[in-house]
Amino acid sequence: MNLNRREFIQVSGATAAGLAVSTLGFDLKPVKSHAQMLKTKYAKETTTICCYCAVGCGAIVHTSKRGDGRVINIEGDPDHVINRGALCSKGASIKQLTENENRLTRPMYRAPYSTKWEEVSWDWALEKIAERVKKTRDDGFEKTNSKGQVVNRTTSIASVGSAAMDNEECWIYQALLRSLGLVYIEHQARI
Repeated sequence: MNLNRREFIQVSGATAAGLAVSTLGFDLKPVKSHAQMLKTKYAKETTTICCYCAVGCGAIVHTSKRGDGRVINIEGDPDHVINRGALCSKGASIKQLTENENRLTRPMYRAPYSTKWEEVSWDWALEKIAERVKKTRDDGFEKTNSKGQVVNRTTSIASVGSAAMDNEECWIYQALLRSLGLVYIEHQARI
């Protein structure tokens, strides 16, 4: 056999690869496979938008039809024009927003100088928040600036919006903040 140097290296490499693979125990006989039933087979499928950033990736949420409405699975929507089925690491973990035993479901309050949190009612918490926002706004409200121009604003309160809000919720939220006279309004997705 007459081989040049390049052909010799190619034949030697193919032979070495063949020997390496043959010692791994590959068996070319047909194998019986057993498919498992998908956990989403009897689930209700709903499309939604990822709640984390302003990109607006589409997701498919599978919920149980047993009446408890528990989230079984969340995956990227392959038919969505933005993400085509892909989700980032935050988007892939959306299920933890609803199915998480460590998630707080009731408001917690820690009194000034206290070292522990206590559970309070929603009515109490919302009332306290409203009182404090009103007091802070009233204490720092400016009707006119130093030039005498009408500004109707407060610089005593700032807002950094939540990354778990969709675009519509952000619009309503910023409309509320602007009606209070806030100047410093930002959203976490831009930071």
